[in-house]
Amino acid sequence: MKSRCKISMTKRIFTTLWVLCLTCKLGFGQDMVLSGTVKDVQGSPMPGVAVLIKGTTLGVVTQNDGTYSLSMGQADKDAVLVFSFLGFKTQELKWNGKTVIDVTLEEERQELEGVVVTALGIKREEKGLGYSTQTVTEKMMSDATPTNWASALVGKVAGANILSTSSGPISSARITLRGDASLNIDGNNALIVLDGVPLNSQMTGDGSNSYGAGGGGDVPVDYGNGIADINPDDIASIQVLKGATAAALYGSRAANGVMLVTTKSGVNKKKKYLGVTFNSNSSFDRVLHWPEFQEEYGQGDLKTNASGKLYYSYGDSEDGAASGNVALSFGPKLDGSLYYQYDPETQQMGTVRTPWVKRNHRKAFWQTGYTLVNSIAIDGSSEKSAVRLSLTYTQNEWIMPNTGFNRIAVSGSFQNQVTDKLRVSAKVNYVKRQSDNLPATGYNNSSIPYFMILTNPSVDVRWYQQRWVKGKEGREILRPFSPWLDNPYVIAYECLNPMEKHGVVATGSIIYEFSPKWELMIRSGIDLSFDTREMIRPYGLKNFPKGYYQQQDVFSYENNTDVLLTYRNQLSNSFNLSVSVGANRMDNKYKMQQAYVKDLITPGVYKLSNGVAAPITTFTERNKRVNSVYGTATLSYANKIFLDVTGRNDWSSTLPSGNNSFFYPSVSTSFILSDLLRLPEQISFAKLRASWAQVGNDTAPYKTAKYYNTSAFPGSASVSSTLYNARFKPEISNSIEVGLDWRMFKQRFGLDLAFYNNITRNQILDVPMDQTTGYTKATMNSGKVRNRGIELQLDGTPVKTKNFTWNSTFTWAKNYNKVLSLAAGLTDGQTIAYTGGTNCALIAKVGGSIGDIYGYKLKRAPDGQVVWKDGITARTTEFEYVGNAYPAWKAGFSNEFSYKNFRVSILFDGQWGGIVYSQTHHKMTEHGTLKHTLKYRGNPNFEVVGEGVMLDERGQYVPNNVPISVSKYYADYWRRANVETNSFDASFLKLREARIEYTIPSAGLNKIGIERLTLALYGRNLAMWTKDFPVYDPEVATLNNGTIVPGSEMGQLPSTRTMGFNLTLKF
Repeated sequence: MKSRCKISMTKRIFTTLWVLCLTCKLGFGQDMVLSGTVKDVQGSPMPGVAVLIKGTTLGVVTQNDGTYSLSMGQADKDAVLVFSFLGFKTQELKWNGKTVIDVTLEEERQELEGVVVTALGIKREEKGLGYSTQTVTEKMMSDATPTNWASALVGKVAGANILSTSSGPISSARITLRGDASLNIDGNNALIVLDGVPLNSQMTGDGSNSYGAGGGGDVPVDYGNGIADINPDDIASIQVLKGATAAALYGSRAANGVMLVTTKSGVNKKKKYLGVTFNSNSSFDRVLHWPEFQEEYGQGDLKTNASGKLYYSYGDSEDGAASGNVALSFGPKLDGSLYYQYDPETQQMGTVRTPWVKRNHRKAFWQTGYTLVNSIAIDGSSEKSAVRLSLTYTQNEWIMPNTGFNRIAVSGSFQNQVTDKLRVSAKVNYVKRQSDNLPATGYNNSSIPYFMILTNPSVDVRWYQQRWVKGKEGREILRPFSPWLDNPYVIAYECLNPMEKHGVVATGSIIYEFSPKWELMIRSGIDLSFDTREMIRPYGLKNFPKGYYQQQDVFSYENNTDVLLTYRNQLSNSFNLSVSVGANRMDNKYKMQQAYVKDLITPGVYKLSNGVAAPITTFTERNKRVNSVYGTATLSYANKIFLDVTGRNDWSSTLPSGNNSFFYPSVSTSFILSDLLRLPEQISFAKLRASWAQVGNDTAPYKTAKYYNTSAFPGSASVSSTLYNARFKPEISNSIEVGLDWRMFKQRFGLDLAFYNNITRNQILDVPMDQTTGYTKATMNSGKVRNRGIELQLDGTPVKTKNFTWNSTFTWAKNYNKVLSLAAGLTDGQTIAYTGGTNCALIAKVGGSIGDIYGYKLKRAPDGQVVWKDGITARTTEFEYVGNAYPAWKAGFSNEFSYKNFRVSILFDGQWGGIVYSQTHHKMTEHGTLKHTLKYRGNPNFEVVGEGVMLDERGQYVPNNVPISVSKYYADYWRRANVETNSFDASFLKLREARIEYTIPSAGLNKIGIERLTLALYGRNLAMWTKDFPVYDPEVATLNNGTIVPGSEMGQLPSTRTMGFNLTLKF
């Protein structure tokens, strides 16, 4: 319909939510009931129109057919009814005791702004906000139906950076807004709030180092963080509060912004109602992008026969010495020549020569993954109550064999108008996530990425399916081509990482309205989870020759209780005032118990009692409490000028007793220029906003006093290596933001522009110490970081006719980060994280940026030429700046086309700049498996002279003339320690989402009780374009010691392309 199509689904949803929240008088009995229908000027019914009794909080919204039914209570016959819908002229009509009033709304410049959810769940008119927010609607979330809802935010929220570990079907996500403000890499996450309950979104990996090949350690496993437990099918909307002003009322954890996730609730239709919605998704995953493998040369290391020709022999033979025990791919050309090769039937060298040809060396291992998601939701209502129950079952089998997960999500909501003044509501979200095996990642002998790096084009990966050496099953792994390569099918089917998690997020609230001016809310919520995990490692692994078994239990609990008293009053015809004061108590508890045995007595028996030695146990417990008081006041003038003031004081148990109290205020204002000034008719709406805020932050527990750790030796303890500090102060962030909201041509074009400047000081960090003191680190206040940036969102409707609508949205954001100061003595900067063993690190230096990557580089002569020594490259002796992990800017461009009952949506997103250090590229180049290593293989004697200079005996630079073998050249020039040559531009453009759907006309369906039936095809990550990124995907981060580290990949698992089918049926 022409008029309604101009209004975004975002605004419709929040208009509905606003009115539902305000509706607080549902008493019936002898009360008169007013009903009617609201239509547009074309005579089409208008759902979602707000119908309010002016001066009260009584109201409803129109249903899908435009009808409404409103109890007038004890209202006077002179009461005025207000009919409003976004983009339409608001109508006010006197009731006069009528039982039926039909209304026609005309399109006009916007009179009523959308209602959005702000801090503490307080609903506000968007036009009155003095800071930047952005809404992600249910439709935007569900277009490509991801299993992790964070994936659906990519490309849709300006200023958001969403990093994933790409480590399997439950990859953890790191969500940051407006850049990294903290030098603590784990201290930059946005706060996730689900139905008013703050969630634990920290990493829950196993804590292993991503670089562990040959080191005897285990491999990282991503068990997913709290973000992964939110069921996408239950999400109604997400409100993104980007700046400190928007988030100040949420306390210290909101210093990096807040994402308010609101789940679906039952809708009170003022009558008995029962509705059922069934939703089904089936999707299939394949590897999105492969590195450019070379498939011309097979296994070997440039071994030549007596005539100087390359040859291959799996074992010693009449052709020459064995060359089949290396993982290099510098053997003979795969031209069909006859060699003695591996025989998979005998697991030995064949007795006859066979053709030397290319085989399926990698891709045959991977499978087509699938995900099935089925959900059913029941909505019901009576005169005073509304309820919603939903059940969602997700079954996933990932692209790596024998990996995946199952998830059961149950959601329930209930609201009841107990009396005219008292209403209660409750929501519960329960999730059970279970997996028989999650994949491991990282550069480690026991990871699939490690095998994919080192296997050869002449080897068929299916030869490994036997898993074990014949006659030695369960004890000796079949690894026919290299002692360093663990068998991939043993990794997939024997190296298991099972887990089971139970999570509950529940909240309940009581709201009592003393009078139209005074209201009291009491709300309490919990976030509770319990994980059980195992790590099973069989006999025969490179790092665990005698096996390994680990059990881990993780318990997490948080309770938040709020009391909020609100006063609202119209002071005069022009001034309105709203004041809220409240208090909060937050209690957080975390417990982790772990036990493992290394070296098993009996192969294949995975119990703690089966260890050669007694189990090694560790126990971790952390407790934290924050008490808070807060307040907010809003003053508006003529609904044209708005002023907001907030303040909060926290008392944190993690800070020293003398510094554990910190206060942070905020001030914001907005001016509705389109109402204050005479603007051209083409301008529908214009708002100027500005804000300032100060937000405090605390730290993790147990940094203020000495404590003891458990020890691996029974009955003993160890002292922490970090020097405690009883005098450090809370972190403080100051933020300034100005913005413009500009809409033209009757809402056909919109612009939202924001500029911000954030400075964070007194950062609480562990800085290095001289180890002769007995400590390696000390906790202190160190560092001052600034983030400046621009955020832009453009909305438009280029084409709009009776049956066809084209809507477009473009988002773009750029952040400038600078480290202004560090603690005295940190002349070499603050190391934030190591990303590639000890060869590469994120280091913050004064004048630099968070995310700066430092590592060893090629040594160069004054004219820039590469310096060589004895035929190989010379390396810098100290770390040097290589690049930054974060892009210069990020953007997204979405288009939606609607024609009658068809709808097509397409989303592109991308980034420009930033680099990724690739361990995978180093190792694949060293082993000759990438296409670029084909160069020089035809050189005489299989040698190459590197381009550059060397020092002669006089110390003068002369052209390099020392030849080295081709294999040594690639192993050296792209060696692990050479961060420069293994770092690549992370720019990319992706076709992120696409969807085509058809809604079957309801005329025939209504006769059989079906209200709506929609069929759709969709896809995610359908295509990718990069600036010659050589491996899988530049949109990657490393899971390292339980932390998501940007700017590097250490044995990356492939990203996936998803295509699926969706059916939605509503009764």
